[in-house]
Amino acid sequence: MKDANIPLSLLDLAPITEGHSLADAIHNSVRLARAAEDAGYHRFWMAEHHNMVDIASAATTVILSHIGARTDKIRIGSGGIMLPNHAPLVVAEQFGTLETLYPGRVDLGLGRAPGTDQETLQALRRESRTRGLDFPDMLEELQHFLAEPRPGQRVTAVPGAGLRIPLWLLGSSTFSAQLAAQKGLPLVFASHFAPDAMLAAIDTYRAGFKPSETLNEPYVMVCVNVVAAETQKEADRLATTELQKFVNLGRGVDMKLPKPVDDMNALWHPTEAQRVLTQLRESIWGTPDVVRAGLEDLVRRTGADEIMVNSWIHDADARIRSHQLIAGCWNS
Repeated sequence: MKDANIPLSLLDLAPITEGHSLADAIHNSVRLARAAEDAGYHRFWMAEHHNMVDIASAATTVILSHIGARTDKIRIGSGGIMLPNHAPLVVAEQFGTLETLYPGRVDLGLGRAPGTDQETLQALRRESRTRGLDFPDMLEELQHFLAEPRPGQRVTAVPGAGLRIPLWLLGSSTFSAQLAAQKGLPLVFASHFAPDAMLAAIDTYRAGFKPSETLNEPYVMVCVNVVAAETQKEADRLATTELQKFVNLGRGVDMKLPKPVDDMNALWHPTEAQRVLTQLRESIWGTPDVVRAGLEDLVRRTGADEIMVNSWIHDADARIRSHQLIAGCWNS
């Protein structure tokens, strides 16, 4: 059985679905955030991606502010802001503004990947030569701007300085796990698309963790794709949208999030099926009982302190219902 103290949180990439507009996607994210708050989710995070026709959360701080204004208590945050795309001072100012608007509700999750392709990275006016290797220095600079200003400090984040905004490091390998351990920061692992390194990264983080002013002991949140429905058949059908999403990623095909299908075998080759199902092997699709058992097993294997769920579901109502079912089975 699960530990009743393990919180459940939600990751939303504001998917732009086939047959719907970008405005629809943002509207549906608001609906989902409100439903998540009512269902008892702890956090509602959104992620920075660029030049992707199926993701509407590129201007992450803007959409988070929109969500914050339309909810009351659920924590809002980034999962994550891709720090190499930005000047640390600007990130401090933006999240300082969010924290000022929604005090005590804001998290700042940070990633070192660009969240896009190399051509778009150049359009963002960021150097690509370092490939994220300067991420530790950028993190230190960001922490400097979020800390209490020092006497004589010439450049200060206004707002941002001294607001103690919680920082999280996102990882899909051991790199961020090592850095989070060194800095004494909480770690979020992306098992929803990078399961191969999950256990190694978590072990690395816990083994090397150094207490800090932020955190006395390691804290791990694991993100996983989940689809819940009243029947296994319906959950499996809804999950074909997720499967198609990852098939298209492998093919380099950029399209809106597709509708579910009755037969994936008509769409993919056996080698693609093996690749996608291997990459998505931590995904959980099924009835509330199946979902609960799957999440309990994930907690058992990882020792996770918190679970974050993501979903690739085409229909907005079905997506909201799925998250309601997940929360219902987890919190019961």
